[in-house]
Amino acid sequence: MSAGAVVSDTLLVIPCYNEAKRLQTDAFVGALATDDGLSLLFVDDGSTDSTPQMLDELAMREPAVSVLRMSRNAGKAEAVRAGLRRALESDHAFVGYWDADLSTPLAAAFGFRQLLKEHADVDWVLGSRVRLLGRRIDRRASRHYPGRAFSTAASLVLGLPVYDTQCGAKLFRVTADLPGLLEDAFSSGWAFDVELIARLVSTVGRERAAQRIVEHPLEEWRDVPGSNVGFLAALRAFAALARIRVRYSPGH
Repeated sequence: MSAGAVVSDTLLVIPCYNEAKRLQTDAFVGALATDDGLSLLFVDDGSTDSTPQMLDELAMREPAVSVLRMSRNAGKAEAVRAGLRRALESDHAFVGYWDADLSTPLAAAFGFRQLLKEHADVDWVLGSRVRLLGRRIDRRASRHYPGRAFSTAASLVLGLPVYDTQCGAKLFRVTADLPGLLEDAFSSGWAFDVELIARLVSTVGRERAAQRIVEHPLEEWRDVPGSNVGFLAALRAFAALARIRVRYSPGH
């Protein structure tokens, strides 16, 4: 069924590649049962395991679930971009993307949406993994410290005091400029989140972008086995930051 067929105001894109062993279908079903404002668009990024069958079965069970199938594995950046472009064809007020492993519990989407509803001047909500008292952020040191180094570098590239660019939980208000930000394929692979913010900065200016984006500290986040980022991928991500700096700097 089409992504816009369900009466809801929020559509989340869930990129999936060979997630059969980690896909928590019951958790998705449970989240939909408790939040009738939420719909899900799963993007199967050319999976070669039983992920496509699992997604088809989930879509048959849940009217609020739809599936977009990529013809080949194109990577998370392109899966997210394709999903968001499809989401923008619907009549949802808010669209976003969420990691399939539910490292961020899906229940957190409600708070993201409420923040957008309560603050008309905010258009983007970015999940932020900040370890604070009273919050459950379970992140291994082997991921935390390289992640902090990357986010610091990303902040310098963007010229914005962003704490966590790479959290896979983001929600956007559907605005007139959002489709244009997704028109071209990302050039930065794993760093596509940074590139998307850079596109906004390039389009509306750094000051306006800073006003439109809010980072939302998560109540809960956990490392999920199988979601490791390898050393070579990390090096490529830092190289991508250099390309983003050049491509989206003034005068380019």
